[in-house]
Amino acid sequence: MLKSTFRCFLSRRTTTLLYSPPIFPSLSWPLWPISHRPICALKVLSMAEQKSNQTSQSHKHTNRLAAEHSPYLLQHAHNPVDWYPWGEDAFAEARKRDVPIFLSIGYSTCHWCHVMEVESFEDEGVAKLLNDWFVNIKVDREERPDVDKVYMTYVQALYGGGGWPLSVFLSPDLKPLMGGTYFPPEDKYGRPGFKTILRKVKEAWDTKHDMLVKSGAFAIEQLSEALSVAASSNKLPDGLSQNALHLCAEQLSRSYDSKRGGFGSAPKFPRPVEIQLMLYWAKKLEGAGKTGEANEDLEMVIFTLQCMARGGIHDHIGGGFHRYSVDEFWHVPHFEKMLYDQGQLINVYLDAFAIMKDVFFSCLSRDILDYLRRDMIGPEGEIFSAEDADSAESKGATRKKEGAFYVWTSKEVEDVLGEHATLFKEHYYIKSSGNCDLSKMSDPHKEFEGKNVLIEWKSPSEIASKYGLPLEEYLDILGECRRKLFEVRSRRPRPHLDDKVIVSWNGLAISSFARASKILKGEAEGTKFYFPVDGCDPKEYIEVAEKAASFIRTQLYNEQTHRLQHSFRNGPAKAPGFLDDYAFLISGLLDLYEFGGGINWLTWATELQDTQAGIADFFLNDELFLDREGGGYFNTPGEDPSVLLRVKEDHDGAEPSGNSVSALNLVRLASMLTGNKSDLYRLNAEHLLAVFETRLKDMAMAVPLMCCAADMLSVPSRKQVVLVGHKPSLEFEDMLAAAHAQYDLNKTVIHIDPSNAEEMQFWEENNSKVAFMAKNNSAADKVVALVCQNFTCSAPVTGPRSLEALLYQESSSSA
Repeated sequence: MLKSTFRCFLSRRTTTLLYSPPIFPSLSWPLWPISHRPICALKVLSMAEQKSNQTSQSHKHTNRLAAEHSPYLLQHAHNPVDWYPWGEDAFAEARKRDVPIFLSIGYSTCHWCHVMEVESFEDEGVAKLLNDWFVNIKVDREERPDVDKVYMTYVQALYGGGGWPLSVFLSPDLKPLMGGTYFPPEDKYGRPGFKTILRKVKEAWDTKHDMLVKSGAFAIEQLSEALSVAASSNKLPDGLSQNALHLCAEQLSRSYDSKRGGFGSAPKFPRPVEIQLMLYWAKKLEGAGKTGEANEDLEMVIFTLQCMARGGIHDHIGGGFHRYSVDEFWHVPHFEKMLYDQGQLINVYLDAFAIMKDVFFSCLSRDILDYLRRDMIGPEGEIFSAEDADSAESKGATRKKEGAFYVWTSKEVEDVLGEHATLFKEHYYIKSSGNCDLSKMSDPHKEFEGKNVLIEWKSPSEIASKYGLPLEEYLDILGECRRKLFEVRSRRPRPHLDDKVIVSWNGLAISSFARASKILKGEAEGTKFYFPVDGCDPKEYIEVAEKAASFIRTQLYNEQTHRLQHSFRNGPAKAPGFLDDYAFLISGLLDLYEFGGGINWLTWATELQDTQAGIADFFLNDELFLDREGGGYFNTPGEDPSVLLRVKEDHDGAEPSGNSVSALNLVRLASMLTGNKSDLYRLNAEHLLAVFETRLKDMAMAVPLMCCAADMLSVPSRKQVVLVGHKPSLEFEDMLAAAHAQYDLNKTVIHIDPSNAEEMQFWEENNSKVAFMAKNNSAADKVVALVCQNFTCSAPVTGPRSLEALLYQESSSSA
């Protein structure tokens, strides 16, 4: 039954599977449903904050987590539960005592992790059961995604769902015995509570020990077998990449919400990878002369981005986006803010601006960029991970509540805004009774009675006309109102900041800051910006990208071994870099170079790619992630014996998969370089995609970014734009902006300064044609551009307008 269950899970991940091992016959529903809106009775008590805030306090309990750096682990450092961090000390203790391990996985900004801590882990009675019967381990999923992946996959395979907190019972040799997510402390509605679960596991361990151990070993064995995927050939069958792209776009179109935007129903997640695919598909249709179909698909994306921006999922006062909305209107969100969302959303809004040339989209990109610059960047340029959903409602309050920092009463708005309150309240649908009433899903437990989550319910021009105001004056008033509310909000207790630095998420942000530096130069001269957008010169954004990349290179990269560490807080964490860290950072570095950064970033990207694939001379026998035989990349290096599974992840969800991003990186690098290395990059990409042939054929909607990568690989020849001239100069910056002005993912931009010895050496070694073009097109006072495709290059052009015209002409002729 286990074997068939795992295989069913892998072939149909959307199917709900309910199975309870026979050892736990009474526990038929180990997964408690996690509501998308906090239950009224479950107000979260104040919890331990960062370690720096704890030193001056006296605590009744202190456990081993007090010595850790992870904010999530530090939050549990003073629980009565005798927590261990993941490691041999805990495993040895479980073996010595011959007791099961209770593994609890979460992250510092997880609302339901806080709830379970308050209800169970801070309870002396529950703690006694845990301490007497188990060895208890806490894991930060953001610090150890490899550990989380093993046991989340197990829970999802057996029970058809998952989430955090993840609660799993293990044998001393780390095999899973039973698991679930959030458990309330007591039995309810015929379902077992946490205390009952603990007693049942203890009873089973004492009375059915051998059967329990065998079931855990069998589960891992079958899961490992079911997850082992390998390519049956070295490349995808002809035509599959185009079919997969079409299928994915078709499936997304069928799920499109034409009234409120988005793909799928509530709860609504942004899912930038889906937006990326639809934009790419619309561009393909346009290139094939199918303008009507292209416009229809483009309209879905544009309307979705507009609805998201106007909804409560967008923080109108401080900028940035919350995790998701619980209703179909993008209105009432789950309030945590994650770096991986911000980086991806910036890029899709930049893409929308490049296509539409509408300042609405450029301002949304700036809105998120400026939020990150203001609130999420450390002193050395490092970019932090997340902000919590929960915070105290007032200074000195002992309770925390989700959304307390972000919601407003009607009276608060009136007191702050005075004469403009009426206008502002109408614009943002603010009511005395509260505005969380648009959907029955918005606030089912009446958590936000009398509170308002800002949402733009009417168009600015409509309300400006009603009040007899010119639109620009009306927008000025709104911006000043937002500034005043921001100042008041800044005096509220802030949500917890997770100041951990994660390489993969920084890679996503590096990409967006670099791209913004040139794409936003396309804004019309004199464009006016309104708070919280600060309207800085776009070139400032690439400085942010370079500082973040420099921090990672200095703090999390070993120059001798060419290896990354995964994360940093008060020093590098113990975990090594994972596939996502390499793939996302390489992608960010390629963008950093293509959008104006130095050749050092491209050099580092190639070094990291070689390390990831194990193709550098010093790594020929030490492949970190590449499955040379079966194709594709594993998610971990495979060097930690405590991590029982190595997975080739393909699902493009809230974050893209490491394999999808790797495929894109390989396509881009193969286009930039020539010779054996270029050929090897292309062969690795072909082999990688062949591993996921079945997914691309049958479940394309689950792998939208991989569909894009497969199509890009099938394009006969990528367009190359080569810029030759002296750097830095204003003209060079303008030519780079012109090279990136049009949306086109099947384009590579190379820039070279013939007077720069380091650049010339790199290209002579890696693509002598580029070096040759630089020598033959060097002009003392001009930047020269060449556009190359299908082994031919255009005549050289100078000036941004001439380059834009040439690129437009090339695009039209290819259509």
